[in-house]
Amino acid sequence: MAGRNGRTVRDLRRANRTAVLQRLYFDGPLSRFELGPATGLSSGSVSNVVADLVADGLLEEAGSVDSDGGRPRTLLRVAPGSGHMIGVDVGETRVRIELFDLTLTELARAERPLTRQGYDVEGIVGHIRDGVAEVLAAAGVAPEQLLGVGIGVPGIVEHTPDRGAVVHGQTIGWDAVPLEELLRTTSRLPGAVRYFIDNGAKTLGQAEMWFGGGRGARNAIVVLFGSGVGACLVTPEVDNGRAVEWGHLTVRVRGRRCRCGALGCLEAYAGAESLLDRWREKGGQPPRGADEETALTAMLAAAYPADDGTPDPVALAVLEETAEYLGAGLSDLINLFQPERILIGGWAGLQLGARFLPAVRRHAASYALRHPAQKVTVDLGRLGPDAVTVGAAILPLADFFARGGRRPEPAPEGPHPAWRTALEERAPH
Repeated sequence: MAGRNGRTVRDLRRANRTAVLQRLYFDGPLSRFELGPATGLSSGSVSNVVADLVADGLLEEAGSVDSDGGRPRTLLRVAPGSGHMIGVDVGETRVRIELFDLTLTELARAERPLTRQGYDVEGIVGHIRDGVAEVLAAAGVAPEQLLGVGIGVPGIVEHTPDRGAVVHGQTIGWDAVPLEELLRTTSRLPGAVRYFIDNGAKTLGQAEMWFGGGRGARNAIVVLFGSGVGACLVTPEVDNGRAVEWGHLTVRVRGRRCRCGALGCLEAYAGAESLLDRWREKGGQPPRGADEETALTAMLAAAYPADDGTPDPVALAVLEETAEYLGAGLSDLINLFQPERILIGGWAGLQLGARFLPAVRRHAASYALRHPAQKVTVDLGRLGPDAVTVGAAILPLADFFARGGRRPEPAPEGPHPAWRTALEERAPH
């Protein structure tokens, strides 16, 4: 039965379960007494919801605390083993697959290195499929225990009604690749286990907003700085985050050719791949045969040698120019969205940030309008190079919470009759 606002009894119960689960997840362990004011629910509602969640195996006791003159209060927390998620990062140099329990403790991981020709669609699908099987076997977790598989990919992700997530990855040569459909048709997972596919910058942003430097911010931008460049925008209007193709903002008319084919993109100057190319073009000597991460480490060592050695002037000049381009790119985000925080993540952003973050801040402030520039902080992300996989695993976790801690049911073969729908809405859940 629906109320005046269109919400059914089932909707209300689901919202109450979500409120209790999320409060315990982020702030637990808490007692039933503390959950009332924390969630805005009555003591009776809290008792009923907690009883349901305990019966479902989602909550467990976590000790007790003394009360004022009464019996000790039992503390509750989310049960770590009550659900599992897999996060996948389809990165520039490798595909990383990690298995987590419900509290996002890593249980197993697998990595598949990629070559420059590594974005072959069938190869990526195979890496994900085999990596998922590997981590499940390593941790002894049955596929039926999964809440879902989250995947962060380069490019624009379009969610279609007939083919699921379709990836438009222009910089990696993917043109409308039906990744979800390909995974589903070759998967060894049960049909009820869903895939959640989104842009890697968005999954990074999701992780930083839930557990990292973005916690508590209402308006933030998380930048992914790797071989390419991307960003995730989080505002009150898009509180789950939205990927923006910031790396393909034009910063120089008729400039360097970007991987996307256009001229003068930010990515053509600030991405790690182009940074190393510019060093090489100006006479630098990256290690032969090394992957990008190793080559970037060598470039930093050349520009900032230990023991007061002589710096490589070419490497130093390219890095300083890159800091200015990155700062100028951040100034556009500041002017457009006026965020309170900007966080720089990704393997290259974290590797370079310790050296030129002060310069990036300085350039961003000099190119941006004074008022929004005075209100923003620019810092490094706090979750390290694995943040994309953590954020990818959050995608199925967030869906699980939104369902009130209930797993998705198999899709019905046809619409239920009206009488059955009415009975289901009135039944206890």
